[in-house]
Amino acid sequence: MKIERIHIHQILLPFLNDFSHSLKKGAFARNVVVEIVAEKGSLKGYGECAPRPYVTGESHETVPQSVGLFLEGGAFPWRLDDVSQVWDFVDRAPRSKGHNAALCGLEMAMLDILGREEGRPIVEYFPTAFRTDLVHYGAAFPLDSRKRITEMAHMVKNMGIYRLKLKMGRDLGENKDNVEGIQAVFGHDADLKIDVNGAWNRDVAFDHLPLIQEFRVKVVEQPMMPGDPEIDSFAKALTSHHVKVMADESACTEAEVREIIRDAHYDMINVRLSKCGGFRRSLRIIAYAREKKIPFQIACQLGESGLLSAAGRALSLLCRDARYHDGSYDDFLLKENTTEKNVGFGPGGAAGPLEGPGLGVRVSREKLARLTEAPITTYGP
Repeated sequence: MKIERIHIHQILLPFLNDFSHSLKKGAFARNVVVEIVAEKGSLKGYGECAPRPYVTGESHETVPQSVGLFLEGGAFPWRLDDVSQVWDFVDRAPRSKGHNAALCGLEMAMLDILGREEGRPIVEYFPTAFRTDLVHYGAAFPLDSRKRITEMAHMVKNMGIYRLKLKMGRDLGENKDNVEGIQAVFGHDADLKIDVNGAWNRDVAFDHLPLIQEFRVKVVEQPMMPGDPEIDSFAKALTSHHVKVMADESACTEAEVREIIRDAHYDMINVRLSKCGGFRRSLRIIAYAREKKIPFQIACQLGESGLLSAAGRALSLLCRDARYHDGSYDDFLLKENTTEKNVGFGPGGAAGPLEGPGLGVRVSREKLARLTEAPITTYGP
């Protein structure tokens, strides 16, 4: 298969409602779609990344530059005939997290177009030891008013979903109101995680410890910013109360994961495709976590379109041993999608394989054009 062009679309995805957390106000997301064109335009493959400055330092403006950097080195297979060429390319790409989102989008597009050309879903390119045909997604709650949190809790409970993640900021009173709103609906039946996105310092963190105990929080995700030395004492306090401490922004590369596991500040890892550099690098992180018997979750970036949702589905189906699965929120979050159909889940959060080759979704050219907010960057051999 001869690859002829690579198009980079910088897109803006509007949300149905505001979905905020401590580092981002959520009326929309700016993502990037990578489009690979082959066989005289008759074959196309797509990838997506969600670059976030507060995660890997990337933005939707830097991704086209990173893709150009990848192509300059001569490792990109403009003639793509086997998946081993994808892995060789990824292994030769820069290892710094500052290119992870861009690498994710390009790797995903390569796998999608190869799968379409060979008539195979992308899950067939990976080991099957932990593969499953069914996962159950949890539900995520934004940093919002108790009224809206309670309304969402009723909807989520009616869907039969009891694995919940609540975004939290620095305000203890606001956070307590929101947890109380969830408890008023679920009682103590929910498996509750809280996601702080690094918003707390030591004092704020310890102020929240009674709340974490009272409401039986199971996991605290990224309570402090990466590199904060105070994580040590707070992590020990949480562990003493049998609460898991999950690394997210602190765990973007395999090297970072090895370091935080060695330091023993975190005892759980959050894996997200765009953050971790795509499938190849995400699965290496997961393999290391398995080796060290560290639990992990498969999750998503806020504001993924159907492309990343489909890729996240594939990763989840490759990891039946993941402690949690978060993603496929298209129906609940997006006002408009890049794909012809939304990628969602059923009662109880149940979700299985998507039908069709590659990622298993079809991109709407009309929607993609409408969502693209900047001139398209094009590369060729």
